Amino acid sequence: MKKQKLMLALAVAGTLFAVAQAQAQAQAPSAENLRRRALEVVSPIPDRMPGGEKDTATLVALGRQLYFEKRISANNSQSCNSCHQVDGGRAGVDHQSTSPGAFGKRGGRNSPTTLNAGFHLAQFWDGRAADLAAQAKGPILNPIEMGMPGDTAVIERIAGIKAYQKGFSKAFPGDASPITYDHLAQAIAAFERTLVTHDRFDDFLKGDDHALNATELKGLNEFLTVGCTTCHNGPLFGGNGFRKLGAVNAYPNLTDKGRIVVTKEEEDLHVFKVPSLRNIALTAPYFHDGSQKSLTQTVSQMAWLQLGRKLTEDEAGSIVTLLRTLNGKGRTGKETIASVGPGASSGEPAMP
Repeated sequence: MKKQKLMLALAVAGTLFAVAQAQAQAQAPSAENLRRRALEVVSPIPDRMPGGEKDTATLVALGRQLYFEKRISANNSQSCNSCHQVDGGRAGVDHQSTSPGAFGKRGGRNSPTTLNAGFHLAQFWDGRAADLAAQAKGPILNPIEMGMPGDTAVIERIAGIKAYQKGFSKAFPGDASPITYDHLAQAIAAFERTLVTHDRFDDFLKGDDHALNATELKGLNEFLTVGCTTCHNGPLFGGNGFRKLGAVNAYPNLTDKGRIVVTKEEEDLHVFKVPSLRNIALTAPYFHDGSQKSLTQTVSQMAWLQLGRKLTEDEAGSIVTLLRTLNGKGRTGKETIASVGPGASSGEPAMP
């Protein structure tokens, strides 16, 4: 008798669970509905960054060599890839709060990823560089970062390397003096324009109903409902505007004044470029000061700072589940041994 009652109880429980599950599924927005809502605020990443249509294979190859070239730093210790690591499938960052420079000193801000950077409206956290080429010039001459005393010193060093003499001549044919600082920056920018990533979320936006599972679709619904798209919109889920960090509740660290240093406008106090959320799960730590290591805590903190909303653990975790679908295919946030970058070694880099 007891066994029969137990079996009956289990059967009833199973039925109730199935009914509850069916009701939840019936109430959950469909993939088609979520796609429609998502496409109102975000879009797939284009296949090519602005300006990429003019880049030649020779220019990109030269830029790749320069991106990994440590001899454009004062003591031959730093390259672009030192802080923005893209070799081995890495995600364009070094996973440090702030990055050490050629002589061990650290910069004041977290190094953002170079993946998809050419789609941003401007470069650096404060937007002080208009494009990739302008950005590439900065760290080389920054005394804390790569520490070269001036652009003349950079060009003199590069011009003394036979492989670069040939590389610049091929990349800038017809130019009597092809090795210039402007050309160096243009070449690095051309390589960075190849760092376009695509992900499962792009597949979903393009019509693949199986690209995201039910849990990830729930995360998308949460992301769209909470208000994240107020700032994180467009093809990069950000990177297309500037916002005050702490719009509703103040950010704990107010040391960095933000964009006001560039514009001198009072309204830009503590204003920073809105980060792209593409590859965000691969690019910890977070915020301009690199103060937060946990993506879940970052999501919760941002909801409080910008929206004045306290998310539950389930809500924050659900959004993070969605954000992981923005990981570029073939990209990883794990540290790996450098697999490319011939310019990092002594001697002349082999030019393609």
